Amino acid sequence: MSEWKAKRFWKAAAVDETAEGFGISLDGRPVKTPAKRSLIAPTRQFAERIANEWNAQGEVIDPGAMPFTRSANAALDKVAVQHDEVADMLAAYGDSDLLCYRAEYPERLVARQSAQWDPILDWAAGVFGTRLQTRAGVMHVPQEPEALARLTEKTRKMSAFELAGFHDLVSLSGSLILGFAATHDFLSPKAIWDISRLDEIWQAEEWGSDEEAEAAAAVKEAAFVHAKQVFELSRD
Repeated sequence: MSEWKAKRFWKAAAVDETAEGFGISLDGRPVKTPAKRSLIAPTRQFAERIANEWNAQGEVIDPGAMPFTRSANAALDKVAVQHDEVADMLAAYGDSDLLCYRAEYPERLVARQSAQWDPILDWAAGVFGTRLQTRAGVMHVPQEPEALARLTEKTRKMSAFELAGFHDLVSLSGSLILGFAATHDFLSPKAIWDISRLDEIWQAEEWGSDEEAEAAAAVKEAAFVHAKQVFELSRD
Protein backbone atom coordinates (compact mmCIF):
# COMPACT_ATOMS: atom_id res chain seq x y z
CA MET A 1 0.00 0.00 0.00
CA SER A 2 1.43 3.38 -0.98
CA GLU A 3 1.80 6.02 1.71
CA TRP A 4 -0.68 8.88 1.52
CA LYS A 5 0.95 12.24 0.86
CA ALA A 6 -0.56 15.70 1.15
CA LYS A 7 -0.89 17.55 -2.14
CA ARG A 8 -0.55 21.23 -2.84
CA PHE A 9 -3.90 22.98 -2.63
CA TRP A 10 -2.91 26.63 -3.08
CA LYS A 11 -1.70 28.74 -5.97
CA ALA A 12 0.40 31.35 -4.16
CA ALA A 13 1.70 32.15 -0.69
CA ALA A 14 2.07 35.77 0.38
CA VAL A 15 3.27 37.81 3.36
CA ASP A 16 0.68 39.84 5.23
CA GLU A 17 1.69 42.54 7.70
CA THR A 18 -0.37 42.40 10.90
CA ALA A 19 -0.40 44.15 14.26
CA GLU A 20 1.47 41.17 15.75
CA GLY A 21 4.07 40.77 13.01
CA PHE A 22 4.14 39.22 9.56
CA GLY A 23 1.75 36.43 8.69
CA ILE A 24 1.69 34.07 5.73
CA SER A 25 -1.42 33.40 3.70
CA LEU A 26 -2.23 30.81 1.03
CA ASP A 27 -4.54 32.30 -1.57
CA GLY A 28 -5.62 34.82 1.06
CA ARG A 29 -6.17 32.32 3.87
CA PRO A 30 -3.82 32.63 6.88
CA VAL A 31 -1.48 29.74 7.64
CA LYS A 32 -1.75 28.12 11.06
CA THR A 33 0.80 26.17 13.08
CA PRO A 34 0.17 22.49 13.93
CA ALA A 35 -1.27 23.71 17.26
CA LYS A 36 -3.66 26.00 15.35
CA ARG A 37 -1.89 29.23 16.28
CA SER A 38 -1.51 31.96 13.67
CA LEU A 39 1.81 31.58 11.92
CA ILE A 40 3.22 35.05 12.59
CA ALA A 41 6.92 35.76 12.03
CA PRO A 42 8.67 38.62 13.85
CA THR A 43 10.25 40.14 10.73
CA ARG A 44 9.31 40.48 7.09
CA GLN A 45 12.53 38.74 6.05
CA PHE A 46 11.64 35.68 8.10
CA ALA A 47 8.09 35.64 6.75
CA GLU A 48 9.39 35.91 3.19
CA ARG A 49 11.58 32.85 3.73
CA ILE A 50 8.51 30.93 4.89
CA ALA A 51 6.37 32.14 1.98
CA ASN A 52 9.13 31.18 -0.47
CA GLU A 53 9.14 27.65 0.94
CA TRP A 54 5.39 27.31 0.36
CA ASN A 55 5.66 28.77 -3.13
CA ALA A 56 8.50 26.38 -4.01
CA GLN A 57 6.45 23.28 -3.19
CA GLY A 58 5.57 20.94 -6.01
CA GLU A 59 2.39 18.97 -6.48
CA VAL A 60 3.17 16.85 -3.41
CA ILE A 61 4.08 18.71 -0.21
CA ASP A 62 7.60 18.00 1.08
CA PRO A 63 7.88 19.13 4.75
CA GLY A 64 11.61 18.43 4.64
CA ALA A 65 12.03 21.32 2.21
CA MET A 66 10.44 23.81 4.63
CA PRO A 67 13.02 24.43 7.40
CA PHE A 68 11.94 28.00 8.16
CA THR A 69 8.32 26.93 8.47
CA ARG A 70 9.35 24.19 10.91
CA SER A 71 11.43 26.63 12.93
CA ALA A 72 8.56 29.11 13.13
CA ASN A 73 6.19 26.34 14.23
CA ALA A 74 8.66 25.31 16.94
CA ALA A 75 9.03 28.90 18.15
CA LEU A 76 5.27 29.42 18.42
CA ASP A 77 4.05 25.99 19.54
CA LYS A 78 6.93 24.90 21.77
CA VAL A 79 9.23 27.72 22.84
CA ALA A 80 6.69 30.52 23.34
CA VAL A 81 4.54 28.43 25.69
CA GLN A 82 7.49 27.48 27.94
CA HIS A 83 9.97 30.25 27.27
CA ASP A 84 11.77 30.37 30.61
CA GLU A 85 12.01 26.59 30.85
CA VAL A 86 13.68 26.42 27.44
CA ALA A 87 15.99 29.32 28.31
CA ASP A 88 17.02 27.67 31.58
CA MET A 89 17.56 24.31 29.89
CA LEU A 90 19.91 25.88 27.36
CA ALA A 91 21.76 27.88 29.99
CA ALA A 92 22.34 24.63 31.87
CA TYR A 93 24.64 23.53 29.04
CA GLY A 94 27.12 25.98 30.54
CA ASP A 95 27.53 23.73 33.57
CA SER A 96 29.00 20.98 31.38
CA ASP A 97 30.10 23.05 28.41
CA LEU A 98 32.06 21.27 25.70
CA LEU A 99 34.79 23.91 25.83
CA CYS A 100 35.49 23.29 29.51
CA TYR A 101 36.34 19.58 29.43
CA ARG A 102 39.84 19.01 28.16
CA ALA A 103 41.87 15.99 27.19
CA GLU A 104 44.70 14.98 29.48
CA TYR A 105 46.74 13.53 26.61
CA PRO A 106 48.16 13.41 23.98
CA GLU A 107 49.92 16.73 24.25
CA ARG A 108 49.14 17.77 20.67
CA LEU A 109 45.40 17.38 21.29
CA VAL A 110 45.65 19.23 24.59
CA ALA A 111 47.48 22.07 22.82
CA ARG A 112 44.94 22.18 19.99
CA GLN A 113 42.01 22.37 22.42
CA SER A 114 43.69 25.22 24.27
CA ALA A 115 44.50 27.08 21.07
CA GLN A 116 40.95 26.86 19.69
CA TRP A 117 38.81 26.89 22.83
CA ASP A 118 40.58 29.28 25.21
CA PRO A 119 40.11 32.37 23.00
CA ILE A 120 36.34 31.77 22.91
CA LEU A 121 36.13 31.40 26.69
CA ASP A 122 38.21 34.58 27.01
CA TRP A 123 35.89 36.39 24.59
CA ALA A 124 32.83 35.27 26.55
CA ALA A 125 34.42 36.49 29.77
CA GLY A 126 34.84 39.94 28.24
CA VAL A 127 31.29 40.05 26.85
CA PHE A 128 29.37 38.51 29.75
CA GLY A 129 31.62 39.37 32.67
CA THR A 130 32.14 35.75 33.69
CA ARG A 131 34.50 32.99 32.55
CA LEU A 132 33.63 29.32 32.74
CA GLN A 133 36.42 27.24 34.24
CA THR A 134 38.12 24.36 32.43
CA ARG A 135 38.71 20.84 33.77
CA ALA A 136 41.01 18.00 32.72
CA GLY A 137 39.13 14.78 32.03
CA VAL A 138 35.43 14.03 31.65
CA MET A 139 34.26 13.94 35.26
CA HIS A 140 31.67 16.66 35.89
CA VAL A 141 32.72 19.54 38.11
CA PRO A 142 30.01 22.21 38.59
CA GLN A 143 30.62 25.77 37.48
CA GLU A 144 30.12 28.67 39.87
CA PRO A 145 26.38 29.36 40.34
CA GLU A 146 26.96 33.09 39.86
CA ALA A 147 28.46 32.50 36.43
CA LEU A 148 25.58 30.30 35.36
CA ALA A 149 23.05 32.79 36.70
CA ARG A 150 24.54 35.56 34.58
CA LEU A 151 24.42 33.43 31.45
CA THR A 152 20.86 32.32 32.24
CA GLU A 153 19.83 35.96 32.41
CA LYS A 154 21.09 36.41 28.85
CA THR A 155 19.15 33.45 27.49
CA ARG A 156 15.93 34.55 29.18
CA LYS A 157 16.09 37.89 27.38
CA MET A 158 15.81 36.25 23.98
CA SER A 159 12.51 36.22 22.13
CA ALA A 160 10.77 32.93 21.37
CA PHE A 161 12.03 32.99 17.77
CA GLU A 162 15.59 33.88 18.81
CA LEU A 163 15.50 31.13 21.40
CA ALA A 164 14.31 28.60 18.82
CA GLY A 165 17.42 29.30 16.73
CA PHE A 166 19.66 29.48 19.79
CA HIS A 167 18.35 26.09 20.94
CA ASP A 168 19.85 24.35 17.92
CA LEU A 169 23.08 26.36 18.02
CA VAL A 170 23.66 25.15 21.58
CA SER A 171 22.32 21.61 21.37
CA LEU A 172 24.06 20.76 18.10
CA SER A 173 27.44 22.13 19.22
CA GLY A 174 27.12 20.91 22.81
CA SER A 175 28.23 24.31 24.04
CA LEU A 176 26.40 27.31 25.46
CA ILE A 177 29.44 29.47 24.81
CA LEU A 178 29.70 28.41 21.17
CA GLY A 179 26.01 29.19 20.79
CA PHE A 180 26.63 32.70 22.09
CA ALA A 181 29.71 33.02 19.87
CA ALA A 182 27.54 32.24 16.84
CA THR A 183 24.87 34.78 17.74
CA HIS A 184 27.51 37.46 18.35
CA ASP A 185 29.40 36.73 15.08
CA PHE A 186 32.62 35.94 16.94
CA LEU A 187 33.46 33.67 14.00
CA SER A 188 31.56 32.36 10.99
CA PRO A 189 29.02 29.59 11.65
CA LYS A 190 31.23 27.19 9.66
CA ALA A 191 34.28 28.02 11.79
CA ILE A 192 32.32 27.66 15.03
CA TRP A 193 30.89 24.33 13.88
CA ASP A 194 34.38 23.04 13.09
CA ILE A 195 35.57 24.13 16.53
CA SER A 196 32.75 22.15 18.12
CA ARG A 197 33.98 19.06 16.22
CA LEU A 198 37.62 19.46 17.22
CA ASP A 199 37.76 16.04 18.90
CA GLU A 200 36.01 14.29 15.99
CA ILE A 201 38.32 15.97 13.49
CA TRP A 202 41.30 14.91 15.57
CA GLN A 203 40.13 11.29 15.61
CA ALA A 204 39.61 11.35 11.83
CA GLU A 205 43.13 12.69 11.33
CA GLU A 206 44.59 9.99 13.55
CA TRP A 207 42.54 6.96 12.53
CA GLY A 208 40.83 7.91 9.27
CA SER A 209 37.37 9.26 8.56
CA ASP A 210 34.12 7.32 8.59
CA GLU A 211 31.77 8.04 5.69
CA GLU A 212 28.59 7.60 7.71
CA ALA A 213 29.89 9.78 10.53
CA GLU A 214 30.93 12.48 8.09
CA ALA A 215 27.56 12.37 6.35
CA ALA A 216 25.78 12.73 9.69
CA ALA A 217 28.07 15.62 10.62
CA ALA A 218 27.26 17.36 7.32
CA VAL A 219 23.54 17.17 8.09
CA LYS A 220 24.13 18.64 11.53
CA GLU A 221 26.33 21.38 10.09
CA ALA A 222 23.55 22.41 7.71
CA ALA A 223 21.14 22.51 10.66
CA PHE A 224 23.63 24.63 12.63
CA VAL A 225 23.96 27.15 9.79
CA HIS A 226 20.15 27.23 9.46
CA ALA A 227 19.81 27.88 13.20
CA LYS A 228 22.10 30.88 12.87
CA GLN A 229 19.89 32.20 10.05
CA VAL A 230 16.79 31.68 12.18
CA PHE A 231 18.35 33.70 14.98
CA GLU A 232 19.40 36.54 12.70
CA LEU A 233 16.12 36.72 10.78
CA SER A 234 14.22 36.83 14.08
CA ARG A 235 15.80 40.15 15.01
CA ASP A 236 14.39 43.48 13.99
